[in-house]
Amino acid sequence: MVQSWLVVGLGNPGPRYEATRHNVGQMVVDELARRRNEVLKAATKANARVAETWLRPGADKLVLAKSNSFMNTSGGPVSALAAYYGIAPERVVVVHDELDIPFDTIKLKVGGGHGGHNGVRDIAKALGTADFPRVRVGIGRPVGRQDPADWVLDPFGAAERPNLPILISDAADAVEELIGEGLLAAQQRHHAPRD
Repeated sequence: MVQSWLVVGLGNPGPRYEATRHNVGQMVVDELARRRNEVLKAATKANARVAETWLRPGADKLVLAKSNSFMNTSGGPVSALAAYYGIAPERVVVVHDELDIPFDTIKLKVGGGHGGHNGVRDIAKALGTADFPRVRVGIGRPVGRQDPADWVLDPFGAAERPNLPILISDAADAVEELIGEGLLAAQQRHHAPRD
């Protein structure tokens, strides 16, 4: 039976934030849309941009989304989209940056705490549950004394930029595998050490 999934890439709106670490989730959604030759357009039912597409022909339906609100208020648009499309929280995939995972690393989980991530916290509050799948894209912590709140709002550094397209592509693969093959299969592929 064909099911619908909502895939939300977290970030902040506007050109000031487009290339920042905090917006890597939105970069992953852009990659998923690019693979399907889709363009995200303004949603009538939520403060977001969406594209309705498919995992692959004949497979599950995907609603790719990026909120137009700031990170800390992601919950309203996400819950509005989930309600509009009739998608239960267990099929709302949230793609977001993660300070506590090294750069160039991807981890997947369902449920658990928000780890200080205000976007995830707001979504859990708005959905009434934390039991939704997450694709966590590692951005690492700042070296030295830089405030993590400033770090996430900086663009990726020169040392990171060459690997960024690979990280985004791998995270998009992880979303597709999570939906198509299940959490365990996706975890086994992406949590394994790289050769």
